Amino acid sequence: MNTNNWENLPRTLPVNTKALLLVNRHARQGHERLLEAIYYLEKLGFKLIEESTEHPQHLSEVIIRHQHEVDLVIVGGGDGTLNAAVDALVETKLPLGILPLGTANDLARTLGIPNALAEACQIIACGEMRYIDLGWVNDKHFFNVASMGLSVKITQRLTKEVKRRWGIFAYAAIALQVIWESRPFSAEIRMKDKSFRVKTVQIAIGNGRYYGGGMAVVHDATIDDQRLDLYSLEIQHWWQIIPLLPAMRQGRHIRWRGVRALQGQEFEISTRKPRPINTDGEITTYTPATFKVIPRAVKVLVPPL
Repeated sequence: MNTNNWENLPRTLPVNTKALLLVNRHARQGHERLLEAIYYLEKLGFKLIEESTEHPQHLSEVIIRHQHEVDLVIVGGGDGTLNAAVDALVETKLPLGILPLGTANDLARTLGIPNALAEACQIIACGEMRYIDLGWVNDKHFFNVASMGLSVKITQRLTKEVKRRWGIFAYAAIALQVIWESRPFSAEIRMKDKSFRVKTVQIAIGNGRYYGGGMAVVHDATIDDQRLDLYSLEIQHWWQIIPLLPAMRQGRHIRWRGVRALQGQEFEISTRKPRPINTDGEITTYTPATFKVIPRAVKVLVPPL
């Protein structure tokens, strides 16, 4: 992209749009890229209120505090940072611009937003405003996926230090350790008038397409299809998941034996004892849980079609 001709590009947002810029300094690239992001965004004509935080759980209160001062919220970080901001975005109805500064950046991948910072800034200025769906579980919204089982154990071991040192490769290394130790658990999945009792090592409920560093929930999932896609890995031995891994990258594992796949707008899941649930890479709630899709819940700036 030629950054010397920004002033000649067609803009979605007017010049001097007031934007709240929130950057997670603990994101893999957060601290080092903050000044670069400010430079690009100001050159593009944004008037910025910049707030940096070392505690992403405070992002919602910052957004609510500034909601009447700005026209747009720009979040710099990974999927966990975006997840921390999502409830306030729903409440305030402010549009979202995304700077992918995290490790996996699965929401950005789903939306076609490049990791290159200059290009991501250009999309915020010149992209299209698009409504996307959100997932919802037990009063918590999520962008990408909510899951239990293997993914929770991976989240628990993916410390900030591990992600900062190894980046996207940390997911694969930790996943192999967790898979080797995996044991099935019992759950009941309910949808409409159907009920399924399962022994599973992983249940994932996707709203978008990508999660976990580029794996796909389902090959044809989109973030505005007004549905949730559920899969359950009902295998008996850890080694049975190994042949599945390449298909999981493409979202085509749903066709394999031992994988239950369901689609719907609402699911209920219960387990014998409360089990933690991971939403966009953060543990935020426990079973029993109700999952819903919230259509057209948030406006996001995305690359033009």
